[in-house]
This record gives sequence, C-alpha cells and structure tokens, in this order.
Amino acid sequence: MASGCKIGPSILNSDLASLGAECLRMLDSGADYLHLDVMDGHFVPNITFGHPVVESLRKQLGQDPFFDMHMMVSRPEQWVKPMAVAGANQYTFHLEATENPGALIKDIRENGMKVGLAIKPGTTVHWLRTQFPSLDIEVDGGVGPDTIHKCAEAGANMIVSGSAIMRSEDPRSVINLLRNVCSEAAQKRSLDR
Repeated sequence: MASGCKIGPSILNSDLASLGAECLRMLDSGADYLHLDVMDGHFVPNITFGHPVVESLRKQLGQDPFFDMHMMVSRPEQWVKPMAVAGANQYTFHLEATENPGALIKDIRENGMKVGLAIKPGTTVHWLRTQFPSLDIEVDGGVGPDTIHKCAEAGANMIVSGSAIMRSEDPRSVINLLRNVCSEAAQKRSLDR
C-alpha cells in the first residue's frame, strides 16, 4: 500500500447476503482497502468465513482491491498458502497465536503477501518496536467519527471501521472524515518534528 492514511471498511459489518455488492459499494464510496475478519471459533469465539469466500470476492471484484485479512485464528500458519492463492494481499496474524512469528512472517512474504501483526490490548508492543522500527499502524475496533481523533493522534495511519461506515447512509462522507482527521494528525506530527 502507498503511504498516507488509508481507510478500510470491515466487511463483517455488511449485509453478508450481498457481500460482493457491499464490497463494491464501499470501494465506490472511496475505501482504500477492504478489511476481512477471519475467525475460527477457537482463537476467538466467533466463526466467520475462510479462503473460499476470499477467492469468490477476488473473482467478482478483480485484482485492484487490497484485501487485508485479519486472521483471528489459533494456527495462522496453516492458512497462509490458501489465503495467498485465494487473492489476499495482506495477512495480518495475531502475535499471541503463534510460537514462531519470525518463521510465519517469512512464509507470508514468500507467498507474496504483505505482513500484518495484530496484538490484543493487553499485549506489549515492545517486541514489535524492536523488530520493526518503521510500521504502518492499523487500529481496528470501535473506530468512527467519535473516536478517530484518538487513533490519529496516537499515530495510526490504517483505519479499520466497521459499523460507522457500513451502516452509514453516506459512507463516503464517513470515509472522508476519517481520512481527513488521520491525515491532519500526520501532517501535524511531521511539522512538530
């Protein structure tokens, strides 16, 4: 992905019976990427969808949309290849779900995807900061017009928003607002340096 602030609607908050149309609606509303939550019922209690849905969306939407896979699964290693083949662009796994993050990162990259590392709120970011001095910072969960300022001020440049965008009557205006707040905060940080 290019630098700057990017907004990715979480499609789990869409009308899942019309998933392809909902994705197109988000892209037409100015979304920079699509955030797809994959849950296995073990790492988290919910179950969502897997690589067959990703493959179907890729066929319907073409190669342009960037798919950020948020893998909330117990064994993220087993899904790298299937997600790559299905058309995922970024494989975001939870640090808490693997014993060997270095090997998993290597595997993801070798399968042609970008790497995303997710952490639960109680997990320290020290390991991430020492291993990766320059990161995109994505915030996911409860982000909308009322909370974007805190995310932007903390340095986030990839914003995942579910219901605030997906359930809005005007998703384009919500996406633009989130992007503008995030971009303004980044500009302020660069001027303060």
